[in-house]
Amino acid sequence: MSSSDQNPAPTPASGTGGTAPPPGRPTTVSSQVIDMGAQVMQPLKPVRQMKQHACSFALYAHDMHRQIEVHHFVSRLNQDVLQCAVYDSDKPSARLIGVEYIVSDAIFETLPPEEQKLWHSHAYEVKAGLWTDVGVPEMLQSSEMARMAKTYGKFWCTWQVDRGDRLPLGAPALMMSPQAVEPGRVRPELVRDREQRCKVDSSACGLKAERVEMEEPEWINPNADYWRLHGKGFAVDVTATDMKQHAPFP
Repeated sequence: MSSSDQNPAPTPASGTGGTAPPPGRPTTVSSQVIDMGAQVMQPLKPVRQMKQHACSFALYAHDMHRQIEVHHFVSRLNQDVLQCAVYDSDKPSARLIGVEYIVSDAIFETLPPEEQKLWHSHAYEVKAGLWTDVGVPEMLQSSEMARMAKTYGKFWCTWQVDRGDRLPLGAPALMMSPQAVEPGRVRPELVRDREQRCKVDSSACGLKAERVEMEEPEWINPNADYWRLHGKGFAVDVTATDMKQHAPFP
């Protein structure tokens, strides 16, 4: 069965890197007409709740040398819970590669310790200028970034595009946030490429400098960023199991 830390068996949908499009025929005119009509007639309420576009980086929990640029399209369930559709770019052809849930530190502290191990902190990522709302002046996003620095996230990647996969293959992978220590540091070339394309400056003279006075969390729960203390990551193995014959609840 599949595992998030193993490459899937070779198929026409697998690859060896790059950004090859998914297999399939070009979209027909009739399908485009249906899409346009549905867009006008349907409210698409959950989608329209996505109010922010944030760009950052993520690292695979089972192999932190594998690092990717990620684009979060964020909707707010309330002041303490955000949900993000994560794409590999902000282009019209961007691929939906996963989902991240973000909670405040107050809610995170109510989670069981075993659950907390699957989450990562955002303090360094924000203070270092890696997480930013693209195109939004720092003056306008500073209060949001200050709140974000005190949050925790759980990010599942379902499409490992950095392998060149042309479709979502294998088991989902747990992702971690960038940190100030190895192997959690983001590769400089990834940051430079993002800065040039998105016109973002996260250097010591840019966002990092503007956020130097930003209040940091008084405490980061050590169950988050589990690898930092334990030197171990998490992989997902899909195994066959007997199906339940009776529901465990009425």
